[in-house]
This record gives sequence, structure tokens and C-alpha cells, in this order.
Amino acid sequence: MVLAKHEERNFEDGEHKTRPLESVRGKDVFVVQSLYGDATQSVNDKLCRFLFFLGALRDASAARVTAVVPYLCYARKDRRSKPRDPITTRYIAAMFEAAGIERMVTLDVHNLAAFENAFRVPTDHLEAKRLFVEHFAALVKEDNVVVVSPDVGGIKRAEAFREAMSRKLGRTVGIAFVEKYRSAGVVSGEALVGDVAGKSAIIIDDLISSGTTLARAAKACSAHKAALVFAAATHGVFASDASRVLTGASLETVAVTNTIPPFRLSAELVQSKLVVIDVAPLVAEAIKRIHGGGSLTELLD
Repeated sequence: MVLAKHEERNFEDGEHKTRPLESVRGKDVFVVQSLYGDATQSVNDKLCRFLFFLGALRDASAARVTAVVPYLCYARKDRRSKPRDPITTRYIAAMFEAAGIERMVTLDVHNLAAFENAFRVPTDHLEAKRLFVEHFAALVKEDNVVVVSPDVGGIKRAEAFREAMSRKLGRTVGIAFVEKYRSAGVVSGEALVGDVAGKSAIIIDDLISSGTTLARAAKACSAHKAALVFAAATHGVFASDASRVLTGASLETVAVTNTIPPFRLSAELVQSKLVVIDVAPLVAEAIKRIHGGGSLTELLD
């Protein structure tokens, strides 16, 4: 199977259009786009172009349009943290629905409940958990292992990963978490709950932005005598000063998926610490099963 051809055209005043170059009438159409900003287009540019293209497919009489968004922008703004705050996740869902999609597929959103509640169309939530389990099982081998959540909010994610690692390794894997407080963009808290001494600690999160949360958790693990400290996060945003922060962190490796290319990191850091895991086979199999009526539950389990 090959990608269907489409045209993207920019106009002098900054407007643009995107259209399919082959017939989609009566077809089941899947459009794949990871919504992150880069040097050529901002997040909002990509989002706007994506929405217009989805609408064009509906107008071209596609039978069903599914948006496949490995990295969903604005997923972190899912609640009001201050008075009169926007709930941008809900607005994003409304825009996708207005464009005419029948289904939304994404990978490891920040808050699964908020994502599912924001959309009125069916949603499918894929997970990179199995990919990370395979990766780390080959690294830790016979080590005594503990999974670490960098904050209290990620304990459920860490527990799901711990259970999967325990099944894969055939032995009990421990769990721990680090306290975290955020105020006006400043992160604090270094207490660690759980036993990491002498163990290979795997810090697990959904994304890495500035890297400060991850570095703080790694520092806490090292201070409590962890033998080795690894990290994994599905989405490597690597914003701000992430290269400097992660270079100084006590981490053996940092594993991410390729939902976002690590273009913001220094080449030295990418070569020395970063491991990029391909999610294309997972996404492709999900598309195949959605189109053919297969089970995503079996795929993820």
C-alpha cells in the first residue's frame, strides 16, 4: 500500500489549500498527522491545514474520515488551573468534529479521561507501553528493577508499565514515585517514595518538554542509591533548554518514540543518550484493524 497523493498550495497572503489528488468517494480515509511545531510550521499552522484537509475529504464524498494523530497538540490543557482558563482540549475536539471526522486515533495522551470526554465521535487510544517493555526488558535482563513515576499524577501510568514489565520479566518489579509541585512554572519537590537502592530504575512519563521534571526524578533516584537510571516517554517535545538539562541529568539513556523528531536536541545528546523507537508498525496495524473491524484491545494487550 502506498500513500495517496495530495496537493498543498500556499498563496501570497499566507492562505493555503490542501486537496486529495485522487478520488476518495465512498472510501474509508485515514489521515495521519502529528501536530507539533517545527522550524517551518507552527502547531497552529499544522492544525489549521489539517482541519481544512479533513473538511475537503468530507466534501469530496469520503465514506468515513479518521484522523490519526500520534501527537495531539493542546492535550495538556485539559482543565482549568486558574480562573477563566480555557479548556483547550475540548475546543480542539469540537474543531475536529466540525471538520467532519468520524473517528479520532491518538497515542498516549496526557489525560486519557479528558481526551475521551472531550470527543463525541468514537476515539481510539493507542499506547507505546508494549514497545517500551520490549526495549527495557532487553536492557535490564536479570537486574532488580523498579518503575518510577516522576509525579503523583503519573502513578497509574507507571503501575500499568510495572505490571507489563513484571509479566515480561517473569518476576516482580517494584514501583516508586517522586513528589512534585509546580507554581508559576517553577517545579519543586525531591522526596522519593519507594525503594530504588541498588536497582535499575526506569522513569516513565507521557512526554518530555523542558526535561526538568525528568532530571529532578533522576536526581532523586541517584540520591537514593539507584544502581542505574533510565527514562522513557512517548513524546519527546524537548522544548526550551532540554539539551542542557538532560545532558546534566544522571541518566543512562532516554527512550522516546518518533511521534516528534528530536530536532531540538543537540546532535551530541541524541547520539549519546537518546533511543528513538518507531511507532509506525503499531499505528499501521491499528489502522488495518479499524478498517477491517479487528480488535485494538488484543493489539494493545
